[in-house]
Amino acid sequence: MRILITGGTGLIGRRLCKALLAEGHDLTVLSRKPETVPSKCGAGVHAMASLREWQPSQTFDAVINLAGEPIIDQRWTDKRKQVLWDSRISLTEELVRRIAAAECKPAVLLSGSAIGYYGGRGDEELDENSTAGNDFPARLCIAWEAAARAAESLGVRVCLQRTGLVLSTEDGLLGRMIPPFRLGMGTRVGDGRQWMSWVHIEDLIAIMLRLLRDDQMHGPYNATSPQPVTNAEFTRTLASVLHRPAPFVAPAALLKLSMGESASLLLEGQRVLPKRLQAAQCRFAHPDLANALGDLLSDSGD
Repeated sequence: MRILITGGTGLIGRRLCKALLAEGHDLTVLSRKPETVPSKCGAGVHAMASLREWQPSQTFDAVINLAGEPIIDQRWTDKRKQVLWDSRISLTEELVRRIAAAECKPAVLLSGSAIGYYGGRGDEELDENSTAGNDFPARLCIAWEAAARAAESLGVRVCLQRTGLVLSTEDGLLGRMIPPFRLGMGTRVGDGRQWMSWVHIEDLIAIMLRLLRDDQMHGPYNATSPQPVTNAEFTRTLASVLHRPAPFVAPAALLKLSMGESASLLLEGQRVLPKRLQAAQCRFAHPDLANALGDLLSDSGD
């Protein structure tokens, strides 16, 4: 297949490109730094600096939309919120306009979203039929998904991937947690009762490949392990796998003071279940947290 990927140089995009290249697909990656695409995504991957380069006569069989500025790296000032909005919604709207202009439409649009769609919901079990939240991450995801679903009116199959915490030692939250945990400085966040819905990077890539290929799949899918855990359990499990103590607590008040509104991403969780993936008989190679962390840290030499 000829596949266009936005956000292809990120953690998920890089791993996905590797898997797709191994299957012999022809890949084009949209990047603001097109010169970095071959080194990050693989030799032979084409680079596109702007969606304006997509001419109507150019055909893509599938489009995978993973673009979006990191949501937790900075305080949510009004300016930062606009950057987050533009990098997701505005880009997706432009992507759909390019699909509309294409002489031959792609068969499928696999578009990113996040479990932030549900908002902070305490211990409530959430599946794809659960209602959306009303905080900033939820509003962001609602608009992001609506922008992608506009492609359905063009005859394109649209899958919305509500991704949880992606476990990888290469980057992301886990990658940042490992160094202090290795030093015996593992830290629980707040009271530790907030839920963390996670997914092993290998399972996530397998989910994406299934959504890409299966023409019966459409709409939203929770891309999370079927076994979410609380922050306290996640902290204990990571410390145990690394054979280190985790004696510290990051007080909620301190996080709110230092991070502002964005502290909600750490202090409020979602207990998300991948009901639609399970109904479609998707299998998870790493459904258990201890197994998943053991696999990842074994690969990294721990």
